[in-house]
Amino acid sequence: MRRDFSSLGRETFDLLIIGGGITGSCIARDAAMRGLKVALVEKKDFSHATSAANSKLVHGGLRYLKNFELGLVRESLRERRIWQRIAPHLVYPLPFLVPQPASRKGTLTLRIGLTLYDLLSFDRKWLDDKDQRLPGHRGVKNDDLKARAAVAADSGYPTAVEYHDCQMYAPERLGLGCLQDAAARGAVIVNYAEAMAIEKDQAGALTGAVVRDRIGGGETKVRARVTVNAAGPWADGVMAMAQGGTPSHRLIRAKGIHLITRALTAGNTALAMFVGEGHFFVLPWRGHSIIGTTDDVFDGPPDAVTPTDADIDKMLAAVNAGLPSAKLTRADVLHAYAGVRPLIDESAPGANGDSYKKSRKAEFIDHAEDGQPGFFSALGGKWTTSRHVAAGAVDDIERHLGRKPKRAPTDRVPLGGESTRNFARFVAALQATHRHVAPDILANLARNYGAAAEDVIAEANGDRSLLEPLSDKLPDCGAEVLYAVSREMALTLEDVIFRRTGLGTLGDPGSAAIQRVAALMQRRFNWSVEETARQVAAVTAHFRWGAAA
Repeated sequence: MRRDFSSLGRETFDLLIIGGGITGSCIARDAAMRGLKVALVEKKDFSHATSAANSKLVHGGLRYLKNFELGLVRESLRERRIWQRIAPHLVYPLPFLVPQPASRKGTLTLRIGLTLYDLLSFDRKWLDDKDQRLPGHRGVKNDDLKARAAVAADSGYPTAVEYHDCQMYAPERLGLGCLQDAAARGAVIVNYAEAMAIEKDQAGALTGAVVRDRIGGGETKVRARVTVNAAGPWADGVMAMAQGGTPSHRLIRAKGIHLITRALTAGNTALAMFVGEGHFFVLPWRGHSIIGTTDDVFDGPPDAVTPTDADIDKMLAAVNAGLPSAKLTRADVLHAYAGVRPLIDESAPGANGDSYKKSRKAEFIDHAEDGQPGFFSALGGKWTTSRHVAAGAVDDIERHLGRKPKRAPTDRVPLGGESTRNFARFVAALQATHRHVAPDILANLARNYGAAAEDVIAEANGDRSLLEPLSDKLPDCGAEVLYAVSREMALTLEDVIFRRTGLGTLGDPGSAAIQRVAALMQRRFNWSVEETARQVAAVTAHFRWGAAA
């Protein structure tokens, strides 16, 4: 996948997608697999915002049962299994313990809810790989709880209930895989390409957009029979641009923060804490824990979202109230990140919004109802159901184009075209073949790239130093940097540190690691000393979180 901005102006596309998060990426993959001519533009880098700044879960949404959103839960559980099947290297089972108080208050309700959850996920074992099959819920006794989550046992919870969902190794790479599949089928995919204006014909029908190249400069007109707004928390801004300043549909933006701390559980064990009307997760993550998330209405511009001191203190207080033995302080927070979820606002104008209780359902809106044929908006939704939402969206697009919808096999074709199949056996085979490379480096390559791991190793071209860790904290290597630049459209140091590799996952990987990556990219892009310093400064700024609200 290589960037070619000029190709955007060379032909008329069936659809232009504005937004390279997971929704736009899934729509691009689906449409390209149906043979449509697709262009996708993203004003920054792919999955740079909401699609990466999340809990890294693919889940059914247990808490949605409280709102009786059974259809959404069932859809999510089905899609969870599909992601496991098409991307087993990136999506894998994660056991959750729900600690139970000595009073047993609420335990019966939880067990009933989890029984329903199991019934709705009746297909959770319909997978060829036995390691991916999820068991039903069960009770966990005190000794087991102490061994796996002493922080809960020591906080006064004598037992727990266990259920399973799934975790993503790298959500931004899952989104990138969808775009790579689209590009392999002829889609024109361009990052750092910002839609500046919407083009219309004399009858008011949309005919595309004026797009600015934020890397090389210049603009081009992208002609398209359909324009799809998949801009996530910026979607109402794209609607406003197309609709003369006032968007036809309103969004509530929900801010969620996550903290990276020392490990609070043992091994691959997560905690789901349901406290009052809220909840938080403690998720295992590369030898540490991700703790999240908050869910508060955010009124600022999406580009400005950041974890504040008040956000961090609120999250720490919630964790220490639910798990007092954790005794977390600000000193335990290694990193913090924030994202904004776009939720459909169906309340009356002027009413107070409550983001936590808003539905995560998605809508694909045909703006012909607003007098703008050829313009569609994908609003709301959740990560897990993005593939399914995309399939329905492309059905609507095909109908608009006068075609009979014919579903693409996006639920069956492996991401990247080739599956690792049983992941444990795939890793073992990779390690047996490349005994000169450290096992943890190879395991990380297998997770990040799946069947393409051999291509990354080949990028080293015999230079063993490129297959050594760049940081003493994580097993990412120099060959990944070169591969990201040559094959994955990485254009900035931020792209590589935060979205092509996992170097930024646990916070600041250290100046030495950042400088090593910068040096590799400087040689490929011929950056000046000044430009290299600017790139390094932009990356390190991301690790200066925490400010007054």
